[in-house]
Amino acid sequence: MRTVVLTMKASVIEMFLVLLVTGVHSNKETSKKMKRPKFTVPQINCDVKAGKIINPEFIVKCPAGCQDPKFHVYGTDVYASYSSVCGAAIHSGVLDNSGGKILVRKVAGLSGYKGSYSNGVQSLSLPRWRESFIVLESKPKKGVTYPSALTYSSSKSPAAQAGETTKAYQRPPIPATTAQSVTLMQLLAVTVAVATPTILPRPSPSAASITSIPRPEPVGQRSQEMDLRSTTTYTSSQNRPGADPGIQRQDPSGAAFQKPVRADDGLGEMDSWKPGSVLLDEGRVPKEELSTQSLEPVPLGDPNCKIDLSFLIDGSTSIGKRRFRIQKQLLAGVAQALDIGPAGPLMGVVQYGDNPATHFNLKTHMNSRDLKTAIEKITQRGGLSNVGRAISFVTKNFFSKANGNRSSAPNVVVVMVDGWPTDKVEEASRLARESGINIFFITIEGAAENEKQYVVEPNFANKAVCRTNGFYSFHVQSWFGLHKTLQPLVKRVCDTDRLACSKTCLNSADIGFVIDGSSSVGTGNFRTVLQFVTNLTKEFEISDTDTRIGAVQYTYEQRLEFGFDQYSSKPDILSAIKRVGYWSGGTSTGAAINFALEQLFKKSKPNKRKLMILITDGRSYDDVRIPAMAAHLKGVITYAIGVAWAAQEELEVIATHPARDHSFFVDEFDNLYQYVPRIIRNICTEFNSQPRN
Repeated sequence: MRTVVLTMKASVIEMFLVLLVTGVHSNKETSKKMKRPKFTVPQINCDVKAGKIINPEFIVKCPAGCQDPKFHVYGTDVYASYSSVCGAAIHSGVLDNSGGKILVRKVAGLSGYKGSYSNGVQSLSLPRWRESFIVLESKPKKGVTYPSALTYSSSKSPAAQAGETTKAYQRPPIPATTAQSVTLMQLLAVTVAVATPTILPRPSPSAASITSIPRPEPVGQRSQEMDLRSTTTYTSSQNRPGADPGIQRQDPSGAAFQKPVRADDGLGEMDSWKPGSVLLDEGRVPKEELSTQSLEPVPLGDPNCKIDLSFLIDGSTSIGKRRFRIQKQLLAGVAQALDIGPAGPLMGVVQYGDNPATHFNLKTHMNSRDLKTAIEKITQRGGLSNVGRAISFVTKNFFSKANGNRSSAPNVVVVMVDGWPTDKVEEASRLARESGINIFFITIEGAAENEKQYVVEPNFANKAVCRTNGFYSFHVQSWFGLHKTLQPLVKRVCDTDRLACSKTCLNSADIGFVIDGSSSVGTGNFRTVLQFVTNLTKEFEISDTDTRIGAVQYTYEQRLEFGFDQYSSKPDILSAIKRVGYWSGGTSTGAAINFALEQLFKKSKPNKRKLMILITDGRSYDDVRIPAMAAHLKGVITYAIGVAWAAQEELEVIATHPARDHSFFVDEFDNLYQYVPRIIRNICTEFNSQPRN
């Protein structure tokens, strides 16, 4: 009997081994056959609204031709979900009218969507909507799976016209390998129970662990060396891997420079938005609008501080590791206080030493939490303190559309310097100011009396900042006191009304053209004059908040062709100039100047520079001296351009002093175009020569 039992046990063991080998082989074959599905970007039509798509985040391909005004868009930067997805992509600048791939992310609804004209698309205003979305470049996040087929709110989806399949949400299937393992264990249990009358104990829970193996957690210990090259450590619920190794340099300050132990600086995790009551739409609600589902919202940022901010941080060898960490603490505090988001402030970081390098640009991190995490990982580069080179780099490279720069947001640079720069900053800063960049300077532990002989450029901070009135400068006596600048700095960079360098020679004027339409000009030459006006207008940034254009035509009489508030985009202005009809008659230039002062410049905005550009081809029938003086007294900067038979002495009387910079004579109408660059250069030179106090 004992022999029989042993034989049966041997058979069971043999069967167990056969089944085990078969199961493993089957799992290998299954895993070989299972290939990662290829991601196909879904295509949509121009009229597809974001609210019709249920997916909270997705990549789609837009066709060409979505710039058409029939595809309505609501909002700016953050769009109501009732907007055309592709129309919003063009308005935001992510796409042009030729189409392409975009990343769309759903966010919470807003109150007060603002309309604006951008990239050939006029977006509309909307009081409120229950759901919003933002449009980004189609760069997938690591670890995020995007749908190859979109889920629409109705079976008759617009995707059908674009040749795309739709699907409903489904529960994810259990992987085949797990199912195979469970079946094997069950089979073994049944086989053993049948083969022997012995009552076997129930398998322990650990026996089933083959069906669900927990993912291993990263294990690491911070060594002293890793701590020296790591960034500032913030309170967190989990350990972070060590920072990327950088250039290892000895801290010249030695052990005497210790980071002070302070209370909480307010650098903890940002409070996330919690879904509350859904905003109801005002007015009529379209029947086809999708009811909002629970989404993981993206912080939109503080709309009262909509700026594009670049921090230039000092990574020179002389700063040392500990002070570099204190510098990063300030950055993290600013990131927290600013409430980063697509509808508010955006922030990037450039580190300088011998040469500058961008750690991340404006569109890399769209909320304060991600930005703070990225700041923690910054490592010191070492080298000199070439601040001038860094400012030039930012002016030329950082504030570009490709890096996330928004035309509607002021450009701000905060430069942090330990001691003093090792190169000159004056020329680089002048070019930055002329490009509309507001430069702030934080100087920590400036040169002592016995060190001033080593300073390359005395008074460098005043030569760099936007204005020398103290608003743009911070002088910190010790690194221990750097944290005290956080709140004043945030308050100042967000005070957009005082960011004076946002105004440039090309975006801050009301320009009135006063055009001679007398009989001596002739139809052909009049069209040449209008082309000259068009060429000048193209050089300026046109909008209702930037430069505005108006025009008056005169003979014996005067006619307002269009006022400053009539057109708010460059294409509309250029079309209006083309439509101006030739009048014909006499030449009363003095009366035309008075008319322009009353009908154009009386309605100019107080914060705008007033420029009058007068074009005439002959001597005036009336006196020009008193009207010209009136224009000068009212602060209107007057440029006088004479052609052919124009009187030089009249041009000099009309022009603002000095006349050599404001009056021009051209012998033929066909040569007018040659003076466009010179006139623009003179306008900008005069603007940039204004006092900076």
